[in-house]
This record gives sequence, C-alpha cells and structure tokens, in this order.
Amino acid sequence: MFRGINTVNLDAKGRLAMPSRHREQLLQQSAGHLIVTIDTDYRCLLLYPLPEWEQIERKIESLSSFDPMSVRVKHLLIGHANDLEMDSSGRILLPQELRLHANLEKQICLIGQGKKLEIWNQESWAQQRETWISEPGAEGELPEKLRELAL
Repeated sequence: MFRGINTVNLDAKGRLAMPSRHREQLLQQSAGHLIVTIDTDYRCLLLYPLPEWEQIERKIESLSSFDPMSVRVKHLLIGHANDLEMDSSGRILLPQELRLHANLEKQICLIGQGKKLEIWNQESWAQQRETWISEPGAEGELPEKLRELAL
C-alpha cells in the first residue's frame, strides 16, 4: 500500500531514487520490476509494481475495440507503458518521452495512491492540489459510496 507524498530530485539522466519507505515494498512485490505509463486525465505518470500492472493490463485489453473511449484508454495507457527495473541503488530511469509529457524536471513529487504511485512535477502537483482543495463542493455530486464514508 503506497501512501503519502515524497519530494525527490531527478538526476541529469532522468533517474529518481525511490524513497526507502517504498523501495522495500517494491522489491517484495515485484523484485524491482515496474511499469510506468501516463495518466489519462492529468500531466503526471503512473508507476505500478509489475504484478499490479499485469492485472490492470488484462482488464484494459479486454475492453471493446469499437468503443471510442476504450480505444483511447488502450492507446494512452498501454501505448505509453514502459518496463522499468530498479537498480541496486534503488533508482529508476524514467523514459525521456514520458518525462517530457509530465513536464518532469529537477524536483518531482511521488504521491502514494494505494496500489500505485503518481509522479508529478512539483509545481504542477502544488497547483493541482490547490485546485482540488479550492473547488466548491457541489452537494449531491458525490457518489453514494463517498457520501457514506466516515473519516
């Protein structure tokens, strides 16, 4: 279970050092074999341990080839998916094309999202977080399951 926010730096080659709190979990779950792809809604990347990604990929592949939204999701998620391997120092090399897509430069944020990590440009993350916080909550727009949630 990935949770929390970590601010990390990309090196000149586009590598990030995985925070130690996630490194051990990634080694246990997937022996350091990871998949990175783009998000379909935001300019960030999604990082999955390989076993988690394989489950998602099977579901995506089973989507209809005739539904335009399904085709879009297939192209974006599977088409941009890249295999990564954590090195002995706990670093991963993010492909340049994906770094450009997400505008990843020196400082980035890793955002734990349960079964995956999101990788954001630090400024983009701060702006998006502020947008989500400042959006007025419209009553009745929450799904039933969220309205029943007690925090």
